[in-house]
This record gives sequence, structure tokens and C-alpha cells, in this order.
Amino acid sequence: MYYTYVLRSLKNGVLYKGQTQDLVSRLEVHNAGMVRYTKKYIPWELVYFETFNTRAESMAREKYFKSGAGREWLKKHLESMGK
Repeated sequence: MYYTYVLRSLKNGVLYKGQTQDLVSRLEVHNAGMVRYTKKYIPWELVYFETFNTRAESMAREKYFKSGAGREWLKKHLESMGK
């Protein structure tokens, strides 16, 4: 099982999009400062994720989230969820 996820920095609200096979471990890695980009925005919270059967599907969804249309979709979706 593969996941595409969105994290929000509790420090300044920055969103980070990624994909993984293990959501719990990946969030721990981000919050431990082991990812170059995310360490300056610690702490992080998981605000959204989707599940996929293949890594290719998960990577395609991550790529979409990083596009203009995907960022807009995420913004609206997170607002509708109250996040």
C-alpha cells in the first residue's frame, strides 16, 4: 500500500506534499529533522492522505498536488474539512 500525504507546519502553516509506504514512520522522520527541506519548519502535522495500490499512482497524485490546480484543490478541500 502506498500513500500520498500532505503535512502542515505548526510553525508557519507551510504545506508539504509527499508519498510513502509508511505514514507513521514518515511523519516521525519529518519531525525528527531528518528531511532537509522540512527540518526548518518543525513540527509537522498530517492533514490529509490518500491510499493507492501502486507507487506510480501515488507519485502521480503527489505530482498533481504540487501543480497549480492541485494546490488549489488542496486549499479548497482542506478548508472544507476545517483544517
